[in-house]
This record gives sequence, structure tokens and C-alpha cells, in this order.
Amino acid sequence: MRLPLLILTAVLLVSPALAQERTQYVLAISWQPAFCETRPSRPECQSQTADRFDSSHFALHGLWPQPRSRDYCGVKIEDVAADERGAWSELPAPDISDRLEDALAQAMPGTQSDLDRHEWIKHGTCYGSDAKDYFSDSLAMLEAVNGSAVAELFAASIGKRLTQSEIRAAFNGAFGPGAGERVRVSCIDDGNRRLIDELTIGLTGEIRDSSDFAERILAARPTEGGCDAGIVDQVGLQ
Repeated sequence: MRLPLLILTAVLLVSPALAQERTQYVLAISWQPAFCETRPSRPECQSQTADRFDSSHFALHGLWPQPRSRDYCGVKIEDVAADERGAWSELPAPDISDRLEDALAQAMPGTQSDLDRHEWIKHGTCYGSDAKDYFSDSLAMLEAVNGSAVAELFAASIGKRLTQSEIRAAFNGAFGPGAGERVRVSCIDDGNRRLIDELTIGLTGEIRDSSDFAERILAARPTEGGCDAGIVDQVGLQ
């Protein structure tokens, strides 16, 4: 019984500085109206309105250093246990400025369910820097997508069906040929409807600001495309 505990402790106490060697990431961005169709009791879903940012823009889920086998860098065992049982409110709040906290609240509505605490503890601690840099860089990558023709395509397609090919073509047009091959589409079933709920995007290299996005995505490895097609959901239970 002692050996697994010793191994776990050794993994958890790995210095975050080692994470600086990680240059590969997955950026996960959500289409929040679809997310809320199957989780209507979440605070961020109960408070969602048609004029809120996440009704027509992508929301931040997280920025995940790769490989995922080294989550929870230097994290206390009790915090890992709390995170894994979903007790996110028991986790320490990320040490960030009020200004960054406000920006995160808009771009990551899941902060109402303490998603920011979960993302920092599980993934951000392996980023190789502090919470300020982790969330600032995450928001910069999200901003690049939300300021592109990809977000325009989704906003113009609310209530309509988009195919994987159309989404990947939009990434190619916005960030260069081949960018779409680094994007995976995720869908969920809501009754007889299939909804696009998330995009996961490969990124490779040091992140500095939103202007880095094209270079970072083109440097990443291609990925399987995921869901073939789905509806871009609108706010409210359908």
C-alpha cells in the first residue's frame, strides 16, 4: 500500500519549473449555449442571457500543457483529491489581479462554478509560470479566435448546422493553410439534435500575445477532426 502513495507524492511534488520544457498545448474553447443545454443547473447557465459575451463568442475552457499525464504539478495531495471529487470551491483561488479576474469572469463564465480554480490546479500548475501568466496567455489565445473569421462564422450560424470541413476551412482562412488540421470538433447530443459544444486546438511554442496564435497553431501536430457536423446552439433551452 505504501508504494503507490510514494509514487503519487513524487509526481505531485515535481517542480513547476520542469514544465517550461513543455512547448505543446491544447486550447479548449466552448460554445456555451450548447454546454448549458445539458447542464442547465450550473450557475453560469442559469445566469446566461442573449446579450452576454458567451452567447455569441467562444468561452474559455482551458489551456492544457501536454502531455496530460503530468497534470497537478507541485499540488498538495488534498487539493488533488478535492479537485478530483469536483469540490472546486475548496481549492485555493488563483493569485491574479482584479483586472485579470474581471476579464476571466467574462471570457470564462465557468468561474461562477469555480472552473478557474480547477483549471489552475490541474493544468496551470504545469504551465511553468504563475497564475497571471497562465490566464493572461489563455485569454490571449481565446481572443485570437474570437477576433477572427472563425468566431464570425459561428455567430452567423447560430441556429444552423456547421460541418467540420466548414470550421476547418475557416481556420485555414484566418490563420493559414493547414491550421484547420490542428482543430478537433466536439459535439453533444441534446434529444434529437447534435450540437457543437467545444473546439480543441493544438498549439506549439512559447505564447506571448494573441498575435502568436497563427504561428503556434501551424507549429502543432495535425489531429483527428472529431465530430462531422453539428448545430451552433442559441441561448436558452431548446
